[in-house]
Amino acid sequence: MTIICPCNSTKNYPDCCQLFHDGTHFPITAEALMRSRYSAYVLQNADYLLATWHKNTRPKQLDFSQDNTTWQKLEILHTKKGGEKDEKGRVEFNAFYVQDGETRLMHEISRFKKVAGRWFYVDGVLD
Repeated sequence: MTIICPCNSTKNYPDCCQLFHDGTHFPITAEALMRSRYSAYVLQNADYLLATWHKNTRPKQLDFSQDNTTWQKLEILHTKKGGEKDEKGRVEFNAFYVQDGETRLMHEISRFKKVAGRWFYVDGVLD
């Protein structure tokens, strides 16, 4: 059974974010990292999230054991820089989810930084 990637790319998961999650490829843009991190939240892949978090802002751990969030959809609204040749980038997005039976929206502008050729999530401003 083939599943569509949670990042809303319309690609199959094995041809999209799974390539990043299993470490065979690294995202070449800030948006690709954003999408793969969203998919990691959907799949509760704490190891990938921590590995792609910038060392200066990374939490010590992520614990999904009490998380009852069901992520529904990702919408990329805007990107600023974050291309293959950039060192920094921003991605504005909406993430729709259900928590405690209520549909909610998370709007964030995330900052990314490239270190030694790899993109990392730095932080984000929630709106």
